[in-house]
This record gives sequence, C-alpha cells and structure tokens, in this order.
Amino acid sequence: MAPQRNAFAPLYVPITNIPSTGIQLRPEFIELFKYANIESSHLITLDDLPDLSIIKSQLPPENTKWILVDHNALQGQLGKIYSDRVGGVIDHHDDEGKTPANTGDEPRIIEKSGSCTSLITEYCRQAWDVLSDSATSSGAAHAQGDSLSDDDVVVKSWDAEVAHLGLASILIDTSNLQSKDKTTEHDKIAAEYLEAKIKTCKKFSDKFDRTKFYETIDAAKKDIGGLILQDILRKDYKQWDEKSRRLGVSSVVKPIEFMQRKAKDEAHINPSTDDAFLSALDRFARERELDMYAVMTTSTSPEGQFRRELLLWAFNDAGVSAAKRFASDSRDELGLEDWQGAEDEGYNSEGDGYWRHIWWQRHVQHSRKRVAPLLRAAIH
Repeated sequence: MAPQRNAFAPLYVPITNIPSTGIQLRPEFIELFKYANIESSHLITLDDLPDLSIIKSQLPPENTKWILVDHNALQGQLGKIYSDRVGGVIDHHDDEGKTPANTGDEPRIIEKSGSCTSLITEYCRQAWDVLSDSATSSGAAHAQGDSLSDDDVVVKSWDAEVAHLGLASILIDTSNLQSKDKTTEHDKIAAEYLEAKIKTCKKFSDKFDRTKFYETIDAAKKDIGGLILQDILRKDYKQWDEKSRRLGVSSVVKPIEFMQRKAKDEAHINPSTDDAFLSALDRFARERELDMYAVMTTSTSPEGQFRRELLLWAFNDAGVSAAKRFASDSRDELGLEDWQGAEDEGYNSEGDGYWRHIWWQRHVQHSRKRVAPLLRAAIH
C-alpha cells in the first residue's frame, strides 16, 4: 500500500545562486561570516548540484519545487529545465510574471524594498520567534554540552548570529538606511527587529554599534584590489536571455579609472591603458557569448559625492539596435551624460556590427535594479 501523497514533509535546501568560487570573490562575505560563526564551506552552492549535463536525470523536475529569493524568474540552464517548477518567490524587483499567481502554502511576495532581506525577515519573523521560544523550552543548550540553565543564552546567541547576516544585507543595500531613494518602511522595521535580536545577546550587545558594523562590511565589500579584473567583473554579474538575445551586466564598486589601471598592470604586453581595459571587457563578454554587455560602477568623488558610470557595448547588429534604443529611451530617466574624454579615448565608438558608449549616470538613485529592466526592454 502506497503512503498518502502528503505523508512526507518537504525538504528545503538553501542554495546560494553562485558557484563556490564566487564566495571567495566577495570579501564582505568572509568578513561577515566571522559574526555568524560559519565558514564558506558551510554554504550550499551551484557547484553542489549535479552537473548540468545530467541534472535532469539526477534531479527530476517533477520531484522539485523552487522558491526564488531576490529574483522572480529562474534564468539560464536551470531556468530551461525547472522554470515550470517554480512554486514561490520573495523578491523586490519588478514582477516578470513568471511565478504562478497562486503558490499555495509557499510565499508569493514581490514588493518594493531597499533589500530583499527585509521582505524575508518580515515573512520569517513569526516563525523565527516561535522557533526561538520552543528551542529555549526544549533544552537547546544540551546540544552544546551545556546545562539546561544556559538554554536562553545559547538561543539568543544563535539568533544574534543569524541576525548579523540579515542586518548586514539590509544596511549594505540601503547605505545604512540613509539612502532616501532605496530605504522603505520594510527595511526600517526589519533592521530594527534584527538589531534587537543582536542587542538581547550579551555576547554582542556591549560592543555592537550599527554604524561601525555597516562600515566594516562596506569596507570589506570595496576591498577588491587583490582580485584580477576578470574576477572583479564576475563578482557581481547578472545575465539574462531575452528574446533569443543575451545580456550581461557587471556591477563594480570602483570607478572605471580603477579598472583601467588594473587592466594595464595585468597586461602581458605593453598596450595603452584604454586598449588593455577594452580588451579585457571584450574577452569577458565573448566568453559568455553576449549580444550586449554593460558595466555599472559606483564610487565617491574627491568631494565626497556618490557617482555612477555606465559603459554599454553591443557586439552584433541586433545588439547595436537594442543599445541605441536604450540610449535614446533611457537618457533622460537615467541622466546619461557623456563621460570625460570618451571620444578621444575611443570608448564611444561604432563600426561594422558593434557599438560602444560610456556615460556618467547623473541620476544615481537608479541601480542595476532599474537599469537592467531598461536594457532588457530595449531588446526587440
């Protein structure tokens, strides 16, 4: 006799949507893990899934359900195989309409917030509190070899460690809740809740300072000088297949000038700084068979002003048409202004089947969260 259909509880496996090598490209992760008592090797990544050539037989789609976090459309090869198995989502990007309207017991939360982690915190808050209370009453300290009287201390320590992970994400995404363009009530409420978790733990409460915590993680995120340029470009890289065209966008926390110097230093021959940089971008894009590639940078001017740059490169006729359409349609919204010396340095260039342009993006409130949809919309 077969068991009832719902006889077994589902097993939820949290998969970090990057390869394991990608963790080492994120120094902010390494710094943050110190607060949470975890190591890089503890994370489950894309490398832990079966090889894409056999994944369908090893992990049959009908035996899976995918809950998307911080995106609402499954992309790439996984999307081709499992997109019909998406059964829930928590995200703060524009709704692409790829998630079922009715997700049953699973969440379908797509709302505006500075950080997706804020929405996750809201969704998990009640269950988290119940779990903490039950762990205290059931003797959590026994798992640590301690006495029952230490249960409350152990649980609060666990809670504080997890809260550090969530709070760091929210603070980075909202510039310590100071970004007027990004910070929402979701972020403020979630940050307050997580900070309270930290402050109720004696292990952290005396020395915790939210601003110092933010500055530590932010400084680690920007400490990319030890990475080679190809790794810098893939550190925060997103890719979309749109109407049979492929778009890639790299977000970099240093200005183009920094990447120019990096490319020059890494060149085996002695090309000009600009040739070395453009050659590196061309290699990165062609390895991924991109039709259109964008590099978005963030930096601070000597006067302390937050700045954005945007470089866009199209590699074929279809990409050129889309790039020109984007430049025309999005110029005013993004505040695109020609970059200094772009004509002289060969960045603004057009030829047989290619087009390249670089701008200052003066309307700095628009991150990749807005720019990527504009680029995708330009692809016809």
